[in-house]
Amino acid sequence: MPTNVKSSRRSQIVAWAAASLFILGNFISPVGALTGPILGAWFVGTQKPRRGFLWMVAFALVPGLIFGWRKIPLAGAVQSLEYLGWALVAAVLGVFPFAFRRLVSPRLPGFLSTLPLPLAAVAIPSLALALHIGVASTTGLITFLIFWFAATVVWLWNHQSRVTDLVFGAGFIVAGGFALLRHFGGAALSVNLPIGVTFSWSCLGAALLLSVWALFHPIKQRSWADRPQTVALLQSPFTGDPLHVIVEKGREALIGNSGERFPIRKGIPAFLKPEDLTGDNGKYNQLYETIGGFYDDIQRVVGAFRGLELDSYFENYMSLLEVKPGDSVLETSVGTGLNFKYLPHGAKLSGLDLSPEMLTNCQNNMLRWKMDADLYLGNAESLPFADASFDVVFTCGGFNFFSDRAKAIREMIRVAKPGGHLMIEDETEEYVKSTYEKSPITRSFYSNRKQVVTIPIDLVPPEMEDIHVEMLKDGKFYAITFRKPASA
Repeated sequence: MPTNVKSSRRSQIVAWAAASLFILGNFISPVGALTGPILGAWFVGTQKPRRGFLWMVAFALVPGLIFGWRKIPLAGAVQSLEYLGWALVAAVLGVFPFAFRRLVSPRLPGFLSTLPLPLAAVAIPSLALALHIGVASTTGLITFLIFWFAATVVWLWNHQSRVTDLVFGAGFIVAGGFALLRHFGGAALSVNLPIGVTFSWSCLGAALLLSVWALFHPIKQRSWADRPQTVALLQSPFTGDPLHVIVEKGREALIGNSGERFPIRKGIPAFLKPEDLTGDNGKYNQLYETIGGFYDDIQRVVGAFRGLELDSYFENYMSLLEVKPGDSVLETSVGTGLNFKYLPHGAKLSGLDLSPEMLTNCQNNMLRWKMDADLYLGNAESLPFADASFDVVFTCGGFNFFSDRAKAIREMIRVAKPGGHLMIEDETEEYVKSTYEKSPITRSFYSNRKQVVTIPIDLVPPEMEDIHVEMLKDGKFYAITFRKPASA
């Protein structure tokens, strides 16, 4: 039986207090000097580099033009364009440190990944000032500490505030807070001009060194040629032909006996065809492509506001799987891989999803948690695996809105070994109506649905064994568990 979901009043109080600080940051400049860089570093870190950069430039440019339109010279078109051009340059220079962090930090180990943001935050403005007036700002050290503080907070958040991380980063948080107090208290750190210039150019040099490091240290993906046992389980989801790995021009791909070819992009084999992204699959894939970067954070923030302990929430249904060390486990609609954290060490993990964005974030999570999983871009209704490949097969979330739920269940059963354990977990109609239909982010996807959510117990073939339905979280979620018969 699953455990009850625990609540935490302390985490709820902390969440509301933190939210209040970020709101105050819009009205009180000393607070905004802290919360602004934190939000910027977090947001850009959740997006693809180009998209995050463009969104941040828009956030920096558009509000200023709207609220400061009186400053735009209207005497002539040339003057207006010149003003807008300099405003755009200022916005780009302000956003560049966050984009630099997004590109470089993932390639740096441990706490060293917090350095790109403060280095660029000092180097870029100082370089711009030097080009105009020949000297750098004397407040470079304060800027460095403020942005290092922001990078550390985001780093701790991404690592879910483990005790060792908190102890290691506490000194830098204190340093950032001290610098702010000194600065806004009217007693800025006394840094004379020569030291300020030296420090600024030193930051620029360090930023360039980190750029070179990132250029020659790409994020390495394990070769599929080194996974013969895993590749032996793969087959074309369209023809059923077995697959093998080939390497052409330094890039790997999977190819079948009939010449079918499936590319491997950034370590993830792609098994999608255009028709896989039609109907409900295509509709809801657009949602996950949009929210994939901050999907985990949404769950953590909402859970904190409600005072829920997320670990107990996940354990509530993952305990139903009864996974043992050494079991081969497949999760369809794997998302960002959050469920993998709650499986025993030693389980052989595989995950498949329709969304490239979600799989990218799943990869990042696996690196962050020092876990290993084979990931696949594909349709849960046409799995690229041979019959009887996994000891445990499950899906959590997303199943309600598959285009063909019955086919997805048949595929789960096909790839499960005889005697294998299966589970389907998702939201009930009550939760969809009370949460997804009211959220501004998801409302347009879930309103005006043609069908209500039903527990798909009738789609489970009657020959399955130990069929059981468990209602979770006060009836807001359901979990169907069953076993594949040990013999035909």
